[in-house]
Amino acid sequence: MRRSFALGLALALTGLAAVGCSPGADGPGGGGAGGATWSTSSSTTDGGGGTGGHCDDPALCALLAALRTDRDAALQAQSDADGWPAQVGGGYLFVSADPSLALCAGDHDAWVGTPMTVESDFAWVVVDAPAGDAYKLTDGTTWLADPWARSYTYDQYGEMSLVTPASAHRERFFNVTDGVVLPRTVRVWRPASQPTHVLYVHDGQNLFDPDAPWGGWQLDATAPAGMLVVGIDNTPARMDEYTQVEDVIDGTLTGGTAPAYADFVETTVRALVASHYGEPPIRGVMGSSLGGLVSFYQALRHPGSYAFAASLSGTMGWGAIGLDGAAHNPTIIESYAAAGHGSTALYLDSGGDGACWAGYADADGDGIDDDDPTAGDNYCENAQTRDVLYAEGYQSGVDFWYWHEPLAEHNEAAWAARVWRPLDIFAGL
Repeated sequence: MRRSFALGLALALTGLAAVGCSPGADGPGGGGAGGATWSTSSSTTDGGGGTGGHCDDPALCALLAALRTDRDAALQAQSDADGWPAQVGGGYLFVSADPSLALCAGDHDAWVGTPMTVESDFAWVVVDAPAGDAYKLTDGTTWLADPWARSYTYDQYGEMSLVTPASAHRERFFNVTDGVVLPRTVRVWRPASQPTHVLYVHDGQNLFDPDAPWGGWQLDATAPAGMLVVGIDNTPARMDEYTQVEDVIDGTLTGGTAPAYADFVETTVRALVASHYGEPPIRGVMGSSLGGLVSFYQALRHPGSYAFAASLSGTMGWGAIGLDGAAHNPTIIESYAAAGHGSTALYLDSGGDGACWAGYADADGDGIDDDDPTAGDNYCENAQTRDVLYAEGYQSGVDFWYWHEPLAEHNEAAWAARVWRPLDIFAGL
């Protein structure tokens, strides 16, 4: 019995409560329809939520019954299991959560638009679509990527949904949470070959989408062969989740929930990856700005879990930005000095520039070199972190790499331009 059928049948029988909201996606698309389709003999429903008429495939019937009982819960359950579209007898079940978009158009029908059966709050059709089939949902005028599709790509019109491609591609999982942190999407770059390395990267929205700010990181173009890249979306709680202690920002005490976030990645996200892909043996974490800070923090909180941690322009002075002097909380710089030499290989970089000399970079006397107004891109506190790591026994080119990109700005374009360095280092471990 396929897992999707088992979960669909369970939902049909128990009427589970809805799990979160439908994920959002958009993007125009091509135009066209034909393709072999299969459906039950009637689109009407009986009082018990089943199909009105004979149903030939139990997997399809179970999924339709679950959708009629609780659409959003059924969409989420199948997404958690095998993803959408769902493989059933006769092909794949495509579902539109917007009944007005009742045509499924794609490579399978030359983009004509295959009519879907319309129910009260969704539309559906079974299509014998080939692996790698690109498709969108449409009414003939509006073209949208399937917001529940597991696999997806981008074309000149935006996001495009895919059916179980065999080549390298992007995948995603919706509403991932451990019940402590906010739910979020987890995005995965799946290489064509069996991966040997897995890199967990923060700010997942910015990693693959060409419409992300400053063009995004474009990690799908730069990830070495054999590297599974797991992008973990941020949430409105980003500043709290990516910081290990509290600090004062704009007069407000902020941050300090990185322990819960790091534990979420360690237990929930890693388990998700292991269950769907088999977690590769060589693990790393990476991020920029506050994402770089939390990457270094993860290596301290879960020693031995990650072979590599990379920080691009990390906010290493967090804890002493607004809480300066004797009142500041321990920065990651001080935490690494206290921890001594660890087992995780580290990559550290920044752009910007500055003097970074005593009494100027540390004008407030709190021991953290983050006060040079000319430095930019966290340059001085990253240089201080470098010096602390050398003092603790880290060796350049062995278990520590530092790079300064003079005058580089603090944005995705700058990180995308130099992210190949930590990627290549990690691939070589």
